[in-house]
Parts: sequence; C-alpha cells; structure tokens
Amino acid sequence: MSHSQAATLFNKDEKKVNWHDKALWFVRHKRDKSAHSVEGWEELRNLGQGIKAHMLSNLDHYLIQFEENALKNGVEVHWAKDGAEHNKIVHSILKAHNAKKVVKSKSMLTEECHLNPFLEADGIEVIDTDLGERIVQLAKEPPSHIVLPAIHKTKEEVDVLFQKHLGTKPCDGDPQYLTGEARKHLREKFVSADAAITGVNFAIADTGGFVVCTNEGNADMGAHLAPVHIACMGIEKIIPKQEHLGVFLRLLGRSATGQHITTYSSHFKKPRKGTKMHIVIVDNGRTEQLSRPDFRASLQCIRCGACMNTCPIYRRSGGHSYDATIPGPIGSILSPGKDLKKHSSLPFASTLCGSCSDVCPVKIDIHTQLYKWRQIITKETKQPYVKAMSMKMMGDMFSKPAKFEKVGKVARWSLRNLPKGMINSKPNVWGNARDLPSGPEESFDEWYKNRKKDE
Repeated sequence: MSHSQAATLFNKDEKKVNWHDKALWFVRHKRDKSAHSVEGWEELRNLGQGIKAHMLSNLDHYLIQFEENALKNGVEVHWAKDGAEHNKIVHSILKAHNAKKVVKSKSMLTEECHLNPFLEADGIEVIDTDLGERIVQLAKEPPSHIVLPAIHKTKEEVDVLFQKHLGTKPCDGDPQYLTGEARKHLREKFVSADAAITGVNFAIADTGGFVVCTNEGNADMGAHLAPVHIACMGIEKIIPKQEHLGVFLRLLGRSATGQHITTYSSHFKKPRKGTKMHIVIVDNGRTEQLSRPDFRASLQCIRCGACMNTCPIYRRSGGHSYDATIPGPIGSILSPGKDLKKHSSLPFASTLCGSCSDVCPVKIDIHTQLYKWRQIITKETKQPYVKAMSMKMMGDMFSKPAKFEKVGKVARWSLRNLPKGMINSKPNVWGNARDLPSGPEESFDEWYKNRKKDE
C-alpha cells in the first residue's frame, strides 16, 4: 500500500486527524520557544553538524576506538552486519544467562530489526517499558513516532486498552489514573526481569561509555535491577569525545519535546559487580547509506523527531501511513535506501517546504535529499500510467513557449468563466478542499510586455 492510500485511511477520522495535527504542532511550538531561549542556538547546531560529519568521515577509527575502550571497561562487544545477526546475538546472550523475562526501554534499532517477535517466538517474554511503547505493544501496533510512539492514540483509547489488558477501571481517559496503573503493572516486570535491553543515544569513542536518554527513568530501572544489560546501537551513534556530549544533550531535548534536557541522561560505562553488560553494534544498511554522497548526511540524525512534528504531511497522515520503522521526513530518506520498490512513494509524501531542514538540530538537508530520491525513483521504478503520461504532457508543454501560452490562456479563461462545480470536479482531488482564485485577465509575460510598451 502506498503512502497516499494509507494516509487516506487515517484521514477518514477527521476529528482525530485534527487532534493529531494540533498535538504535534504544539510540540513544535515548544521546540521553538526552547531553542530561541538559547543564545547561540545556530552555532550549537553548527557544532552538532560538524561533529557528526567528522565522525562519519572517520567512522572506522572511532568504532575501533570505542570497542577498545569498552573492552577495557569490562563490557562485552558484539558486531552485527544486519538485523538477523543482531537478533541472533541478543538471543544467544539471553540463552547463555537462561533469561526468560526481558524488560526493554525504547530502541528504534530493535524495532528496525524486529527483535520482539524474534525473541517471543522462542518463549522469551519481552516487555516494552516506555509508556508509549507499552501502549502500542498492548495494541499490537508499531510505534507511529520515534519519540511519541503512541501519539496516534487518544487517552480514551488508552483507557479502553488498559481495561482489556491490565484490568483497570473505566476512567474516561484520566491520565493520572492510567499512568499510575501502568507504573504498578511495570514495577512487577522490572523486579522479576532476568535481563534488560536498552538502546543507545550516544556512544563515546574516547571512553567506551554510552548514554541513554529517557523521560521516565525506565532504562535505569531495567539496567540497574536486572543482572544482564544488553545495549543495542547503530554504528552512527558514535561521537568522538566526552566533551562533545554536552552539545548533543542540549540539542536533543529541545528539538524533541522543548525540554532543556531529557529528564534522565543515563551514563553507562562498565558493569556493576556481579552483573554483565553487552553492547551489540549494528550496521544493517548504514555503510551502504554512508557510501551514497547525496544521502550520507542522513546518518547524522540524532532521532529527535523534530522533522515529524513540523511536517504538514506527517501531522495529517500519521506515522503508520509510512509503513516504515522511522516515519516522517527523515524516514522517507532512510527507507528507500533499504527497499526502493517498497518505499518508492515516501519521498513524494512531502511539500518540499524545507521546514524539516530548518528544525533539524544537526542541519541535515532533508528536503534536498527527498528531492534527490524523487529523481532516482522516477528513473529507476515504473511510474503509474496516469502520472507518467501527465508528466510527459507537462514536459512537452513547458518546453514549447507557444503551447504554454495557449494553455495558460485557456486556464485563465476557465477560472474566470466556468462554474466552480466544473473546475472542482471529481478528477480534481486537490479542489475538494481548496478553491482556486479567479484567473487574471493576462499572464505575467503579457503584463510585462504591455508595461514595457507604455514606458
């Protein structure tokens, strides 16, 4: 199913779409207020971009340095070329420790690798402990946003979901009651867990340590209570030095939710006495993306979700319409690199307004990369007949000034004289929700020439 078809399904509930749109725009507004309160915000973004670009140009060096330092710290390091190998490694670690109950904090990498169903198929219980992630897990849905995974669900829907799975009382969507019941439910899972799995927000090459950012403290609860901690990270999560961390922590919280910093920025360096710590470093197509000059900067992404919160298409189509682990503008760059045919519609799910690039904390040229993917997709994949023919006709018209002028005259006359019902007819989907202005008497070219004559 293409993005437009999936978005059409999401848009059937107009009230929910409007709510989704306003909720995400509220988060975008918080980001703006927080960013504008920082003196030198743009310089901070420049620093973040420069550090990430330098890291990507020296990725092999920093990965080896990170591994060497992590091993010195007593951490076991594993390498996975793809999602399947990642899952097997995590499974083997759990098997070695006879772990049957796992608590997991938010990790888009494990979502990307489909770790949960892989482990569950072998009878291992995996509980997502981020509240939003737990909500979508109970609903048997993927997250629709990388920071706000259950943003597509209303509090009333969560109320019904909790009644079904957690045995809660009807509360008309009372957030305080629902979060309290979620705490009770998850506390039991934390206490009885055999192992904890976390993601990695930043891995520091010169110390071998890593940082996990949460607002709920669930990563800490899991990692500090369980005897085994498995951290899963993509190769692009490396930053060169400890001193660089302050740049990204200031950028991440503000860009994601408008906070000055995430509530918990948890530093992990070595296992506690009597416990084990493992790090699984995963490629899964990242080196291939790195080899593409036009798209390598997409690997600078720090997963803040700001591009989603500002994107007019994402806000009104929902994350599930992208059918990808990372939705929204940044996902529309990453996904075609993995499966061009499946995700060929995503780069077209954009107005190319550039708002995504404007808010990106590490200055990824997102809208430019989307446009470049469009060029590749148009050349390498078969386009729908109607689209191919219309583009051919448009190309022919734009290449012939005389024809362009004649078509323009007909269009202007039609906008002035034809009934609205004929212009906004069924074939004109765009006109269902918008009205075109009345056509001018003359084109700009005609106006300019007439003006020159009068001078």
